[in-house]
Parts: sequence; structure tokens; C-alpha cells
Amino acid sequence: MNPDVIDLLTDLVAIDSVNPSLVAGAAGERAIAHHVADWATRSGLRVEMVERPAGRPSVIMRGGRGDGPTLLICGHLDTVGIDGMTDPFTPRVDGDRLYGRGAYDMKGGLAAALIACRAAQDVHGQIVVAAVADEEHASLGVQEILTHVRADAAVVTEPTERKIATAHKGFVWTEIEVTGRSAHGSRPHLGIDAITKTGPILLALDTLDRELAGRRTHPTLGPGTLHASLITGGREESTIPGRCVLTVERRTLPGETVAEVEADMARVLQRCCDADPQLVVTSRTTLSREPFETSTDAPVVRALAAVTASDPTPAGVSYWADSAFISAAGIPTVLFGPDGDGAHAEQEWVSISGTIECARTLTALARDLCG
Repeated sequence: MNPDVIDLLTDLVAIDSVNPSLVAGAAGERAIAHHVADWATRSGLRVEMVERPAGRPSVIMRGGRGDGPTLLICGHLDTVGIDGMTDPFTPRVDGDRLYGRGAYDMKGGLAAALIACRAAQDVHGQIVVAAVADEEHASLGVQEILTHVRADAAVVTEPTERKIATAHKGFVWTEIEVTGRSAHGSRPHLGIDAITKTGPILLALDTLDRELAGRRTHPTLGPGTLHASLITGGREESTIPGRCVLTVERRTLPGETVAEVEADMARVLQRCCDADPQLVVTSRTTLSREPFETSTDAPVVRALAAVTASDPTPAGVSYWADSAFISAAGIPTVLFGPDGDGAHAEQEWVSISGTIECARTLTALARDLCG
């Protein structure tokens, strides 16, 4: 198994699969999806390609006889961009580390899933690997494959440092628009500076973030958080800006809703308006994703704990993942993947031994749940 895992991982990292929704004109998932499909076909797996929207393919691979429980293992094909990286698609091995864009997030986990599917394809039930598109943007791939796949349990192989993760936060993106009045910079009495009017809003949001820390704490995820992500405004140096747009991300805990986040935002903005009669502000939710949590007593959690050589104590992870969609479809889901570092960073690497161990653990899990 060991050389096969390394060879497959190296091949996957060498393929440019930067998400075109993040970087205009980027390669996307087509080349890597066809490589994965060809590998799976040669390995004796049953392969189905789904492509909605056109040009954004995902691959579904099945092993097993199909007369018992089904385990879904999910990993994404796409990566973020490569700004600041040198030779991002030239895999480089240094000791136990394999470097390259996507090695950690998450081609190591995908390689482990594929090897496990091949190794456990003789199970009585069914092992399904979904290699999905667009996780780094709108999760179009996982939403499409869930119309084709039914399963009794699922593992998402995002990097978890080989810990069993049963929870992650959701998020809500809010766009706040402050409207002022443009005027020549030499005539400030004729204008209203939308950028300076945004200042008190930023301070109020910082106060809200501190309040969240004392409002509620999840046992593995900590408190909900909030940060300002983007801000734009103004046209020229000598023009008083008539518009400023601020984007805020709120990370939510299991049990928190979009409506609660919107209510918090409305209260903050109303207080700012009460303090400044000239402030004209509107807000809207542009995107939201639900938090995720699986009971630590779920059979897939107990089974994974029984076969892993790592710490079996359930944990939480800081990032959002496709696991939220899979869980919302009624499939008990956990996250389990290799160790490494550098997700979305200029230096990204995954542990080779961790990837091999992840493949072994997933194979044992498939034999236990689907055997």
C-alpha cells in the first residue's frame, strides 16, 4: 500500500486544480477528475462522472458487493490559488513531508480515500468515494453528488491531524453598505464621508466579537467569532467618498442560526444610527453555511475510534467543510484526515506517513462497517 499511496498523492498534487470561481481563468477540476476516474477504473472500481454545472466535474467511485451498509468517503478536487508560491505543482519530498499546492488541503486525504476504496472493494456492503468539485467556493460538487448517493455513514477526509472530528463551525457573510454624499475634497461641507462613517460600525463589530466570547462556548469549538473581511470605498484622493462597503464574516456554533446573526447585526447597526443621525446604512446576508455536529455516540464515531492508531477522543476543527451538507442529508458524518500544515499558505505540506496511516485506518473502517 505504501508506494501506491505516495505515487497517487504525487500525481494528484502535480495536477493544477485551482478553483476558477476563486481565480478567473484557473484550470478547475476537469484534468484531475479525469485522472482520478481513470485510476479508479484501472483499479476495478465502478465509476460515475457527474458534471453540474458544465465544466465542474465530480467523480463517484464504488467498490463492494452492495448487499450491506454503505460508507461514503468524501474529498474535494479543487484548491485555492497559488499567489506567492514557487513551483506549486512540482511535488517535493523532504523527509516525511510532501510539499505542493493542495497536498494538505486536501489531496492527501483524497489519496487515502481512493486507496482505501480499492483495498476494501470486496466488502459485502459498499464503499463509495466522492471526489467533488468546488468545495473551496460554493460546494457545488457535494450538493450534486448527494442527489446520486445514499449512505449509512460518511467520512470527510479534510486534514484533522488524524484526530476524529465531530464538529465544526458554520459561517454567515454579511455585506454592510454605508451611503454618504460625494463632493470635492475642498468642499467638505457639501459631502458626507461614507468611509469615516463606517469607523464607528467597525468599532461596534469589534465589541460584538468580544461579547460573543462570553455569550456561549462549545466544548470543542470554543466561542463564536466575528471579523471584518473586506472593505471598499472611494473614487479618487480629492473626492469625499459617497459609498463604503464592508463585508463581515461571523463564524457560528452548532445551534446558532442565520436569523440570530442577522438580529445581532441589526442591533449593532441600529445603535450606530441612533448615535449618528447622518448615518445611512443597509445590510444583507450574501452567503451562509450551517455548522456541523455529530453525536460522539454515533456508530461511525465509535467504529473509527476502534480502528485508529491515533487519539480516539472526538474533537472539533476550526474550518468549515462539506461535512455540513452530508450531515444535513441525514448521514452520520465525521472528519478524519492526515496531518500537515499550510492550508491556503505559500508553503503547504502533508505528512507522508500520516497519509499512509489515514489510508490504513479508512480501509479498516470500511471493512468494519461494510464487512
